[in-house]
Amino acid sequence: MTIKLSEMESNVSLRSQVFAVLLVVAACPLATQAADWPTARGNAARTGAVENSAGPKSGRVLWVHKSTDHYIAAPVPAGDLVLVSSLAAFNTSSFQALSIDPAAGAKRARWSKAVPYLKLPTVSAPAVFGNLVVFGDGMHQTDGAILHGVRLDTGLPLWQYPVPGQLVHMEGSPAIANGRVLIGGGNAGVVCLDPGKLELNGKEVDAAQAQVILDAQWKELQTKYEREKKIDPDFAIPPSEDSLPKPKPKLVWQSGAGKWHVDSSVAVTGDRVILTSAFLDVEKTGDRSIIGLKLADGSEAWKTPLKHNPWAGPTIAGDLVLVGCSSVRLEPRDLPKAQGEVVAVSLTDGSVKWRNEIPAGVVSAIAVKDGIAVFTATDGCVRAWDVASGKERWKSDPAAPFFASPAVADGMVYVADLKGLVQGMKLSDGKQVWALNLATDSAVQAPGMVYGGPVIAAGRLYVATCNLESPTKVATAVVCIGDK
Repeated sequence: MTIKLSEMESNVSLRSQVFAVLLVVAACPLATQAADWPTARGNAARTGAVENSAGPKSGRVLWVHKSTDHYIAAPVPAGDLVLVSSLAAFNTSSFQALSIDPAAGAKRARWSKAVPYLKLPTVSAPAVFGNLVVFGDGMHQTDGAILHGVRLDTGLPLWQYPVPGQLVHMEGSPAIANGRVLIGGGNAGVVCLDPGKLELNGKEVDAAQAQVILDAQWKELQTKYEREKKIDPDFAIPPSEDSLPKPKPKLVWQSGAGKWHVDSSVAVTGDRVILTSAFLDVEKTGDRSIIGLKLADGSEAWKTPLKHNPWAGPTIAGDLVLVGCSSVRLEPRDLPKAQGEVVAVSLTDGSVKWRNEIPAGVVSAIAVKDGIAVFTATDGCVRAWDVASGKERWKSDPAAPFFASPAVADGMVYVADLKGLVQGMKLSDGKQVWALNLATDSAVQAPGMVYGGPVIAAGRLYVATCNLESPTKVATAVVCIGDK
């Protein structure tokens, strides 16, 4: 089936429907239909929750997946799976789909991606739309990056989009909207792709056609392996996904290459793409600002300068864009000198509506729910401000510093700090309802820091830890918390 999406440019809604059809046709349907997670923290309000989900009422641990890898990015729930990326020794990468079944035990990993398919470290939390999973690779220490599209049900590759260049990396989450995939690429600015149109062997094919070709070649590789294994099992080499052709999505537009430095996740709302760019003090590159683009062609609609770097990216709150800023990056040693602010600008023209400084850095995304903006900071406080005015509603007592974003659902706020303390708090006043120490809890016993924020789906909270500051291998964990 071939659908010419170019004939539908004027109908955004129809384009989205066609895109969904392509994804279903391109891959086998899931046994359990996954709720989409199309952008960072699940939605443009960055609540870290599947729509209409409620989080746990207590800190009960349902299951733990132990590792020595470092989970930098937040987990992403996807139906009966939770997706996690991690860094192993020498910054090698792993990307896993874990079963959410408490009884899964040693068989919790449903599928995984690693070397040689993943050649660069991966700290990007994925986006999910239907059976498509999209995530980027590369870190500040590497040059060049690849955006990966894989199947949710099997993990098999769908496509790759490489972006070369110095200080080019895809650390933020992609956004999938209106039949497009968008991601920040460091010094590559922002890239917008059409995953319904792929280049394969020098020809343009649609996603369904490409999947048929990939499936046939994968089956051929497996058949060859089984034949060789019967002849000489000691020398038979299992097939590698890296041997498959690599279809490439069509580039719709690219903006800000060599001008902006976009490490954070972008937000898409209506006909606008909102992004934040940082200025790198050492490399002397980038533009410290919030930027509004036109979704159709990536042209700049407005730009608002910032005092500090906006590492966590934008949050959409109705007709406002909220951005947290910090004078330091995610480096624990720099925390004592951190300063920051939260800025609210107009979605329409970027004009500043309010801005408040705080004596700490805000390095994680702001979550907005019921007119309240909730965010964590490096001084160990959780703050809740009125979205419209910027006035403080409440502030928690200072404790361990935070790098991780909060999750908000059903009148509750969930946070996790750099000492591995997970808390459930009331959205109305910030009072603690429950607390779980991942280091000392008998079911977990995994001391570590939380960099990626907790996320909520179907009554459960998922959180993952890292131990980047530890000179030796210390257990890390992906933890599922729930009432049942």
